[in-house]
Amino acid sequence: MTASNRGPAERPARVVTRTLQDGVRRTVLPSGLRILTEAIPTTRSAALGVWVGVGSRDETPALSGASHFLEHLLFKGTEKRTALDISSQIEAVGGETNAFTTKEYTCYYARVLDADLPLAVDVLCDAVANSVLAPADVETERGVILEEIAMHDDEPGDEVHDVFTEALFGAGTPLGRLISGTEATIAPMSRAQINRFYRTRYRAPEIVVTAAGNLDHGKVVRLIRAALAGTPLDTPGSPAGARSAAKKQKVKPPTTAVRHRDTEQAHLVLGCEGLGRDDDRRFALGVLNNVLGGGMSSRLFQEIREKRGLAYSVYSYGSQYADAGVFAVYAGCAPGKAEEVLALIRAELAVVAAEGISAGELARGKGMAKGTYVLGLEDTGSRMSRLAKSELLYGDMMGVDELLARVDAVRLDEVNALAAELLTRPMSLAVVGPFDDGAFPSAR
Repeated sequence: MTASNRGPAERPARVVTRTLQDGVRRTVLPSGLRILTEAIPTTRSAALGVWVGVGSRDETPALSGASHFLEHLLFKGTEKRTALDISSQIEAVGGETNAFTTKEYTCYYARVLDADLPLAVDVLCDAVANSVLAPADVETERGVILEEIAMHDDEPGDEVHDVFTEALFGAGTPLGRLISGTEATIAPMSRAQINRFYRTRYRAPEIVVTAAGNLDHGKVVRLIRAALAGTPLDTPGSPAGARSAAKKQKVKPPTTAVRHRDTEQAHLVLGCEGLGRDDDRRFALGVLNNVLGGGMSSRLFQEIREKRGLAYSVYSYGSQYADAGVFAVYAGCAPGKAEEVLALIRAELAVVAAEGISAGELARGKGMAKGTYVLGLEDTGSRMSRLAKSELLYGDMMGVDELLARVDAVRLDEVNALAAELLTRPMSLAVVGPFDDGAFPSAR
């Protein structure tokens, strides 16, 4: 399941380039590093991302938070650039850089004018391949991360999702651990441990570089090869395949987790095991999710907020991983209304499980799914992300027309069969608010 357990997808002895779709090209370097670009000549900008197929689930318990720690450190300086150089060189041309860490991958990205793409390539490749991880920077960022963890604990609307994930998978499991790590893991983590993780995990076969905008694929490939020449990412290798789903991640028996916070609002997440990333029913799930809690016209929003005024925010969502998935409903409400809101959520899920959705709801759910996807591809950053996620997560690229066709092909009986199975699964509950551990006994 970890990145190091992936089998090789191909073994290029030389540079191998092919066209995937109109405007989309893919090159595999002899190192195993993959480059995908989408040419959009009508724009005057370009987005670039360096995506590493390593995330928090690839860490040992003692190194929980190492991927996120690295996300901070790789912008702190290389042998030829200081942290100020990295930020000022991009900002001097009006560009922006940032990064984020997930459970299964880490991304470093930049958005610049098309003429400044060579600069962005050089800066990002240098940061990812050549960071020095200076001891002083490790200590500085350790303090920043500990403050970030504390700040997160002050955001109960965010915290409740972590509490739920821990309740569903288990706090000590790869998917249950926090992406940020905890104070107990970050405080003692040494520079040597972080550097070892960096050099053993950040390997060319695990890396995908993507770019979208007004660009030429061949030029981008040449820029990347030049930027990485002679670095640790310039050794022979074979590209990693998509993360294995051979061993399914197990979920815990249903449980209720209550975290006391002196807040003015109660935050609830009720959910269960969902669908894995490669499950063909994910398109039906997208439609079902839209009908249940995907917008202001959804069943949960209408029933809980519009009709009764019990919550400001209520929605459903799904998260998908290589070997597991999550389906859940969130609501934020007054503490005194929490039991009533929870009962209404359970009742609505039970009705949909038993009776299904209507043909009209099916059409609306499909329309939302298609519109959200297409409108989300209106900028170069989203196009760049689409390339990377297709390559890293699926090992293949589904065209926009094909994806829309898959959504259109979802049948009412498929959605209703999924609802009958999914929404009757054992549910775990996470609550953050002014409650003690004995609250919500009916959910236990």
